[in-house]
Amino acid sequence: MSYPSATIPSMTSVGEQLPAPVRPRLPPFLHTRVGGLPRAFWALWAGSFVNRLGTMVEPFLAFYLTGVRGFSVTATGAVLALFGLGSVFSQTLGGVLADRVGRRATLSGGMLATAAAMLALGYVTATPMVVAVVFVLGITIDIYRPASQALVADLVPPAHRPRAYGLLFWAINLGFAVAMVFGGTLSRAGFSWLFWIDAVTCAVFAVLVWRAVPETRTRRADREPGGFGDVLRDRVAVASVLIVFGYAFVYLQAYSTLPLAMRHAGLPPQAYGLAMAVNGIGIVIVQPLTVAWLARRDASRVLAAGMGTVGLGFGLTALAGSTTMFAATVLVWTLGEVLFAAVSSAIIADLAPPHLRGRYGGLYGTAFSVAALLGPLGGSWLLGHGTWLPWVTCAAVCAVSGAGALALAPAVRGRREGLTV
Repeated sequence: MSYPSATIPSMTSVGEQLPAPVRPRLPPFLHTRVGGLPRAFWALWAGSFVNRLGTMVEPFLAFYLTGVRGFSVTATGAVLALFGLGSVFSQTLGGVLADRVGRRATLSGGMLATAAAMLALGYVTATPMVVAVVFVLGITIDIYRPASQALVADLVPPAHRPRAYGLLFWAINLGFAVAMVFGGTLSRAGFSWLFWIDAVTCAVFAVLVWRAVPETRTRRADREPGGFGDVLRDRVAVASVLIVFGYAFVYLQAYSTLPLAMRHAGLPPQAYGLAMAVNGIGIVIVQPLTVAWLARRDASRVLAAGMGTVGLGFGLTALAGSTTMFAATVLVWTLGEVLFAAVSSAIIADLAPPHLRGRYGGLYGTAFSVAALLGPLGGSWLLGHGTWLPWVTCAAVCAVSGAGALALAPAVRGRREGLTV
């Protein structure tokens, strides 16, 4: 069942029921970028930033399994695949809970469950228990994401959503960049530090949201029919999620196929670290400067431009042979990543009826989780058949996805025009 624009006005957005945000006294430059958003959003923003500051277990999990628990490389790969499988279920479960139980309860509960799983993983020693806890961690770790996506849509009016999602994306990347620096240092002092810091920051996020963010799921949602079947029958939403999957499949090559390609080019691991540092630095600098401007542009066109830029950057990787050249390609697709992140979540939020925003967000997140499972397999297979093949394929996937975004633009625009701006 699709949701034409004519049905949207009859649905009252929770964000419209909340008190109007207090206009802060900020300079015009800052106000256009961070002004006019409700306090509850900033509480969610702060919690997300703190949580990502402590994201230290997942990036270093492979090192922990091989170095501390003595797993072989093959066994570690299998366990990480199990973790990824758990994440696929996590997004779907989180979407259902966000719509049925509530956004705040789902986010806080998911974060507390993740904190408990983090600590358990740091102390279990038997191999079967380690494997089981990793799978449980995979299930809990992303439960919060659909709830977070839905909260932004509930709290922020449609006209400001691209800016809100962009600011959240910036906070997540800034926090993660800091976590990578300190995580590597702390791991040398003992992996228990990583588990405790990650668990504590998850708990802080849970408490902050519980205390400072109102529950935005309305009682009317209990009377509204709908489930995942309705989401899957929304052709515009499903097509949009397929575009998201195309982006995620390409983007995740940066963490699986790109290091292999750089090693094949005779470059050391440090070269990969330097090239990828361009990504974090680029996002931190470019995103705040463009967020207000992008919010005023047509979302579908921005999405298509982002896909094209990402495809160009990854496609140029086929020609790279030095650290400088690889870093230059990273800079190109980073610009596309900023464009994509500014509008992709907002498009899904605009397509979703209020009582199904959690499920729509869950489907969006599941696209990333499935891509995380298939991306490394597809990228490595393509690399084995030609060093240029993964990057040409990435460019083609982005071209098709960008064309799809433009084809969907009238439908997306029509649905969005039915919302209160």
